[in-house]
Amino acid sequence: MGNAYVIGHITVKDAAKWDAYRGAVPATLAPWGAELVFRGSNARVLAGEHAQADVVVIRFPDRKAADGWHSSAAYQALVPLRRQAADVVLLAYDE
Repeated sequence: MGNAYVIGHITVKDAAKWDAYRGAVPATLAPWGAELVFRGSNARVLAGEHAQADVVVIRFPDRKAADGWHSSAAYQALVPLRRQAADVVLLAYDE
């Protein structure tokens, strides 16, 4: 089994809270061997419909690490802040 990826589609509601959340997430990723691959804003939709303006892609060594990170106490402690800061859809993919 190869890498796993968590992709977040994001619409920011409160920029200050979103900055606080984004600043706290990297420390929760480190124990799981995760790497932030890409963070960006939507330039344009090429096909279909997509409501969220921002995206983040995080690579994990495997699905177990991705699931462990998402369910970890460290990350779950940030979820209330994330919910206040933005509407986020998180998706997990295996490579």
